[in-house]
Amino acid sequence: METNFLNTQPADEGMEVRLWEYIDGFSNEGEKSAIEKLIAENAEWKAKYHELLEIHESLNLVELEGPSMRFTKNVMEEIAKYQIAPATKSYINSKIVWGIGIFFIAMIVGFLVYGFAQIDWTVAGETKNPLGVDLTKIDYSRMFNNTLMNGIMMLNVILGLFLFDRYLSNKNKKLKEA
Repeated sequence: METNFLNTQPADEGMEVRLWEYIDGFSNEGEKSAIEKLIAENAEWKAKYHELLEIHESLNLVELEGPSMRFTKNVMEEIAKYQIAPATKSYINSKIVWGIGIFFIAMIVGFLVYGFAQIDWTVAGETKNPLGVDLTKIDYSRMFNNTLMNGIMMLNVILGLFLFDRYLSNKNKKLKEA
């Protein structure tokens, strides 16, 4: 008997669903007795039941293959044959990293030069400060009144600290290797 799934009618779908539940054992006792009665009395139900039962039995005959006992070990051995991805040191251009670091250092030096340029050096001789500069008379508001400027300075300081940390960690690695 050949199954044609394309020609199922909406009325057949309800019958198929109920028969599949009956075959799989998901229907309750009341539904089981009602379906058994329909199979015994109705030829259409009986034919559909035998058709679905054949499909169910053919599905049970197909053996599903499981992975071998050494599946994980085989996979790991295959992976071990290939070269592991190179470390980031080999594909990150150090000149670019140095260029970025120099840019941020230049920005910090530029801010320092700008800050020292705002100092009134003519008053230096009149103070008793050992530095020769009265830091209380410096107008910092002219330098730090812009929110964007503050954000850029904060970002530069953080990135400079990251660069310094990177430098120290590389230095520690070289010391450990030696």
